[in-house]
Amino acid sequence: MSFKIGILGAGIGGLTAAIALHRAGHEVVVYEQSKQFLRVGADINLTPNAVRALDGLGIGDAVRKTAARPTHRISRTWDTGEETSRLAMGDTAEQKYGAPQLTIHRADLLAALADVFPLEQVRFAKRAEKIDEQADGVTLYFTDGSSDRVDVLIGGDGIHSAVRTAMFGAESPRFTGVVAFRAVVPAEKVAGVPNLQAFTKWWGPNPESQIVTFPLNRGEDIFIFATTAQESWHLESWTTPGSVQELRDSYAGFHPDATALLDACDEVLKTALYERDPLPAWAKGNMALLGDACHPMMPFMAQGAGMAIEDAVVLARCLAAVSTLEEVAGSLQAYQQLRMARASKIQIGSRGNNWLREGGNADWVYGYDAWKVPLQPEPEVETA
Repeated sequence: MSFKIGILGAGIGGLTAAIALHRAGHEVVVYEQSKQFLRVGADINLTPNAVRALDGLGIGDAVRKTAARPTHRISRTWDTGEETSRLAMGDTAEQKYGAPQLTIHRADLLAALADVFPLEQVRFAKRAEKIDEQADGVTLYFTDGSSDRVDVLIGGDGIHSAVRTAMFGAESPRFTGVVAFRAVVPAEKVAGVPNLQAFTKWWGPNPESQIVTFPLNRGEDIFIFATTAQESWHLESWTTPGSVQELRDSYAGFHPDATALLDACDEVLKTALYERDPLPAWAKGNMALLGDACHPMMPFMAQGAGMAIEDAVVLARCLAAVSTLEEVAGSLQAYQQLRMARASKIQIGSRGNNWLREGGNADWVYGYDAWKVPLQPEPEVETA
């Protein structure tokens, strides 16, 4: 049976869900508060679990056109430069997990997603003011005075989700006391730094302090993402200019290979990082959440986008199996049951910031296949 499914938020998770649900035969409408798709946001690390999910949507080739393909995932100690772990990616990851790791600008990923979803089904400049659920559907009221009614509503509207507020009441995300710097430098400008084409994480003297670097734009540029503790900065915007000198001063004691990258920066952006504790529920009636709307997380496992993409695929698969409107609520509960434990584990692990520091098994993260995970729990085997 085909339903009218509304998705609030045209971010990565929202558009991924929109494509999957549209291809399953549903009437999908995406409501986006921006007036158009904008080239803003951070650069994204898509690990094999996320790339494999995108491949299942048929957009893998488009993503690969502009992405870089890191050769390894390397951990190094902030002061000595000691390499504490090295995980082969590239061809090795593709052979092992069925997809490589890709690093890409968020806008390029969104463009690849938008290219395969009907643009006429995206309603721009739609900021939800009120959401009212009835027994047979959900009505959205927007700040421009318009409204629309859908059978099912999906909240892909981020950490300040209006859908989550409608489902569970108002609450505020928690400032973590950590700020992030972002910068991009041409690879040729730092050619003397080793392992430029790898994803390298410099582990700092405390869990809040790190520098992560990886290639962008097919390896032509190097992206720098650095975090440090700072209680006094609370701006969330990803486009707020920062101080290059503050960036350099914050990591002055790091190894020369790391500081050489910072010395090459001409400009930097700065933002505060926010999170929430894992939610006890993601679904209620004919509404459900995905991505940052239900599990905003620290960036230390590089799984924010990946979890949103996985959510979207599993959600679409659950709804594809529904034949009547009365079954929707149960299907959304099944989606919640399938996704919550994994996403919450990664959410907590990202907060702890210790994953793969000294090596370890990445299979439980990278080996997950959102297209093949069973939609029904495996029956328990009785033992004597």
